[in-house]
Amino acid sequence: MLYLSRKVDTFLIDWKSNPDRKPLVVKGARQVGKTESINKFASDNYKNIIYINFVEEPKYKTITADGYKAENIVKNISRIDPSKIFTSDKTIIIFDELQEFPEISTSLKFFSIDGRFDVICSGSMLGINYRRIESNSVGYKTDYEMKSLDFEEFLWARGYDNSFITDMLDYMIKLMPFNDALLSTCNSLFLDYCILGGMPAVVREYIVKGTFEGSLDIQRQLIADYKEDIRKYAIGLDQTRIQNVFNQIPPQLAKDNKKFQISKVTSGARFKDYRGCIEWLSDAGMINLCYCLNFPELPLKGNYDDTKYKIYFADNGLLVAMLDEEAQDDLRANKNLGVYKGALFENIVGEALAKCGYGLYYYKRDDSTLEQDFFIRTASELIPVEVKAKSSKSKSLSTLIRSEKYSDIRYGIKLTGGNIGFSDSIYTFPYFCAFLLKRYISE
Repeated sequence: MLYLSRKVDTFLIDWKSNPDRKPLVVKGARQVGKTESINKFASDNYKNIIYINFVEEPKYKTITADGYKAENIVKNISRIDPSKIFTSDKTIIIFDELQEFPEISTSLKFFSIDGRFDVICSGSMLGINYRRIESNSVGYKTDYEMKSLDFEEFLWARGYDNSFITDMLDYMIKLMPFNDALLSTCNSLFLDYCILGGMPAVVREYIVKGTFEGSLDIQRQLIADYKEDIRKYAIGLDQTRIQNVFNQIPPQLAKDNKKFQISKVTSGARFKDYRGCIEWLSDAGMINLCYCLNFPELPLKGNYDDTKYKIYFADNGLLVAMLDEEAQDDLRANKNLGVYKGALFENIVGEALAKCGYGLYYYKRDDSTLEQDFFIRTASELIPVEVKAKSSKSKSLSTLIRSEKYSDIRYGIKLTGGNIGFSDSIYTFPYFCAFLLKRYISE
């Protein structure tokens, strides 16, 4: 099976090279490639691999019967399967589907103290059970959150190397418009990425076949799997409400006012009844929440209204898979984004910023038309980011930059379907540059 290179590959190698490494917990939504990347790393770097999947082999839930010390757990694993070999400094133990048996996380402290074996835990839906895990092993583990492929990883999958990405960044830093060939190539690749999203199974199918054939079926199966997870793991909350919120995201994003309105989910719906449902989807890694700032100034934390937000899918492919049949056919046959154009580009920019590590914030003034899609920050500056479906003027962006009211804002960034440019303190970049914004700002 074709292996897709991921950023976690470098992280895992660095983790192994650290003599003080602690057990590692890899979190992330289902189907983002956690198990595949961990197993590839293990097979490349260890003589002995002890792989335990708590969903496929629930018998291993008995390994803590004699307590959580490393020697007791190793002994009990050996009793269940005598062929598993434990050699000091040459063995990695992988506990997969950790959400099915979060109790094993208590043992991470003891494996850390013992030090003979490397341990990696992973699982989807970990955000849901993570509070239990967190308290069990605080100070004795390292966390890594894995998401679906970003555009850079998609470019790697298409055969482009780091020099191609360095060239893109170089054009941005020099404010030099891309030449026609490069612009056309990047736009085409980015549109494919918009349609496919970054789920490894979808991208792999597209790479192997060279067409979109079968991609929609895989995306729809992923949606079905996510909905099954809601039924399986949403304990103590109204599963129907969570499903209703999930299903309402695409139609609400397609509107001009993309703020998520609970009242539109179902008649008589109230915020207090749905707040936990939205937090559940966020904890599960299925969505990104973009909060409305009280005022566009630093610091951002604590300066937002947690009752006003937009909801984006954490992977654009999930949004695409939930569009209606006509939009699907048009999208794949003609690459026409139709009425969803603004929603798709805004969702994918939000996704790119979240994958860079940014929190998502927007701003809308109640007493005027002033509205801004996203904000990113440096140590001392707040930078508004606008996503433009059309190449019209950016009235709100200009107001934020020029007005003395907004002292933390000195310039802005506009993402469009056009080329690189600079005018009136606004830096313009093509949509496909969104994944490079953090590096661009630091340069």
